[in-house]
Amino acid sequence: MIEALVLGRAGVDLTPSEPGTSLAGASTFVRTVGGFAGNIATGLARLGIETAVVSAVGDDGHGEHVRTALDAERIDVSGISTRTGTRTQVAFFEAWPPSDFPVTFYRSNPAPETLLGPADLPARLVDEAPVVIVSGALLAEEPSRSSVLEALDRRAAARDRRRASWTILDLDWRPALWPDPAECPALMARVAQISEVVVGSDAEFAAADLRPEDVLRMGDAAADPFGHLVVLKHGPAGVSLLNDQGRRTVPGIAVEVVCGLGSGDALTAAFGAGILRGLAPLAALERGNAAGAIVATRLMCSAAMPDAREIDALLARAASDVAEASR
Repeated sequence: MIEALVLGRAGVDLTPSEPGTSLAGASTFVRTVGGFAGNIATGLARLGIETAVVSAVGDDGHGEHVRTALDAERIDVSGISTRTGTRTQVAFFEAWPPSDFPVTFYRSNPAPETLLGPADLPARLVDEAPVVIVSGALLAEEPSRSSVLEALDRRAAARDRRRASWTILDLDWRPALWPDPAECPALMARVAQISEVVVGSDAEFAAADLRPEDVLRMGDAAADPFGHLVVLKHGPAGVSLLNDQGRRTVPGIAVEVVCGLGSGDALTAAFGAGILRGLAPLAALERGNAAGAIVATRLMCSAAMPDAREIDALLARAASDVAEASR
């Protein structure tokens, strides 16, 4: 049974083989699956979650690579359609540790995932999956915008038929993907109302013109297993959990940063895996925080996603460091 469904773009990432090398100066590149759905689905699968992806790729070799690589991670790729006449997203990024990671997107117009229609979103799976994680960037253009809104509205209406479930909206703010960025705030607010969890960085909430505290008052808190939740990412400073009981912050874990890209996707994946396995939200978030720190120590995004043992090891090390510092 599929436990988690991830809706968003899937493509490939390419980066110079050596961090600190510019695109202009690079002669060799490393390629791996990327994009919101590619990264988060890989993160979930490596944590033992039965995962499916709904996305689209172009009719090119990069699209074939995406499907083959995700299938090798034991991810259900039957929901990844091929759009004839489009090209799979390619993202080139540079790694200038500790804090500069510029990304250059190459996308056809229209991009394949923006063409997702109602028939591309499997109704039963959207309605019944215990966790659905959706990228806010899917709302940037039609027809994917209307298709996703319709599917999420139907999922919200079917909530009473599920024993426990979570719709997780990740704001996934990428201004370059929005023909009209001014449309973003109203759309994010609409989806936040029918989501149990809203995830984003401080900058993403600001771009969406959403106050985290206001999100807590959206939706039907009585129907949510933990009340409405906000996961607020602070980068190296850690992450905060907001619910009707207040705000609790998990401090960042000190690591040697190689590339910060993908850390937020790792956090979302590990948090989703944690609540699926019955952890309290704060405990799930602690694991997400550790997963993000691990990915920051590695060059690529999806290939950097950790397994449970790696997260356990980092959490144990961090606890030991705290105990040693308190002596």
